[in-house]
Formats: sequence, structure tokens, C-alpha cells
Amino acid sequence: ILLDALMVPVWGLKGAAIATALSQTVGGTLPLVYFFRKNDSLLRLGKTRFEGRTFLGICVNGSSELMTNISSSIVGILFNAQLMKFVGYKGVSAYGIILYISFIFIAVFIGYAIGSAPLIGYNYGSGNKRELKNIFRKSLLLTVAAGCLMTVLSFVFAGVLSNIFASGDKQLYGLAKHGLRVYCFSFALSGIGIFASSMFTALSNGGVSAGISFMRTLVFQAAAVLTLPLLLGVEGIWLSIVVAEGASCLVSFGCFFALRKKYGYM
Repeated sequence: ILLDALMVPVWGLKGAAIATALSQTVGGTLPLVYFFRKNDSLLRLGKTRFEGRTFLGICVNGSSELMTNISSSIVGILFNAQLMKFVGYKGVSAYGIILYISFIFIAVFIGYAIGSAPLIGYNYGSGNKRELKNIFRKSLLLTVAAGCLMTVLSFVFAGVLSNIFASGDKQLYGLAKHGLRVYCFSFALSGIGIFASSMFTALSNGGVSAGISFMRTLVFQAAAVLTLPLLLGVEGIWLSIVVAEGASCLVSFGCFFALRKKYGYM
């Protein structure tokens, strides 16, 4: 944020690129300051050796995050292509506005999922099934409650939020406002799939985690955005994310139920 504020006014888009690169350098350098100083904690640099099986396991367990990032790019292309076909460039602009707004809400789910993962992994590894059940139950409750609250807030304030980006264009403002009021119903559902994928990663079941992520971020969304507009036009594009997240919820609860005895979280 600070580097953008300093460099964009001077170099424009080039400044934004430089700011991004420098920020990553800062984030990568600070941990080295910690590790290269003398310390007596268990978290320190030591002699290393290559462990292929462990390395492969880490890659498999993290494959859900890989699929999420790849799928998001592919789905974004499909959404833009459909919007260009049914609405035009202003539809793409409206979708961009909705995505920027949705990132704020989705970040809450991602943050909670990442934050709760160490607790889930620790209690599963220590055999504390009672606390694992407690975390699982409360996580579902919080995720559903937060999702419903986000849906209500984004629906009520859709006009205010859209106006931030499209105040000078009535057509763009109308598209973004209406699109957000349809799109926002996905917030009530999306937290379940995000939490489910993160939870199974924490339980070292990378296959199930990647499967949920792959179905949620690519298969369901791609299928919905390609088929629903044929039946409902542009309304089908906005609804596709809601349908996809609903299908993802069903898959997530199916996995929760199928693996409950293996992991003991229910």
C-alpha cells in the first residue's frame, strides 16, 4: 500500500509493478533476519538433507491451493468471455467490480480457514478428539453465520459498494449493483467449501482437499457459467457462482460425513 502510494503517482502502471516486486522482496527478506541471527529456539536453521517422500507428501497436501489458483484464472477467463458475448465490455467491468468487492468478504473465510488449520492438525495429531469435535462444530457455526451476515450486508449495500467504482457511469453502476445482489448469495455458501478444503489439508488428506477445491473452483463454476447463460442469459452468469457454491457445499458435507469416523471430528 505504501509503495503504491509513493510510486504510482511517479511511474504509473510501471510504478505499481515495481511496488509489488519490492513488497515481495521485503516479505522474503524479513524471515531471513530471524533465521540468520543466533537463537536457541526449536525453530532455527540446521543441517539439511533431501527427503523425497516428505517433499512429495507436502506437494500433494498443498495441491488444493495449487488448484484454487489455477482454477480461478481459468474461471475468470470463462466469465469474461461469457460477459463479452452477452453484455459487452461493461459486463466485464461490472464483473471486475463484483470480484473486488467479493475479495473482501471471501478473505474472511480464507483467513479463518488458514487460522484454524493448525488447531485442527494439532488436536488430531495429539488424539484430542473432544477438542477436534468442538473446533469442527464451532467452525461450521461461525462460517454459516458469517456467510449469512455477509450476504445481507452486501445485498443491502450493493449500491453503495458499486458506486465506489462506477459513480460516473449509470449503466455500469446498474450492472454491478444488480450483479452483486445476485452474486452475494454465494457468500452464504462459499465458506463451507473453503473451510472443508483447508480442514482436510490440516488432516493431511491432500487428495480430498484438492478434490473439493478442484470441484468448487473449476468444475462446478465452469459448468455453471457455460450452461446457465444459455437458459437465463446474463442472469445465468451472475447465478452460476451461487449454483457452483451450492454444489460445493453438498460435496463438502458428503466428505464430512463419509470421513467422520476416520478422523473423529463428528
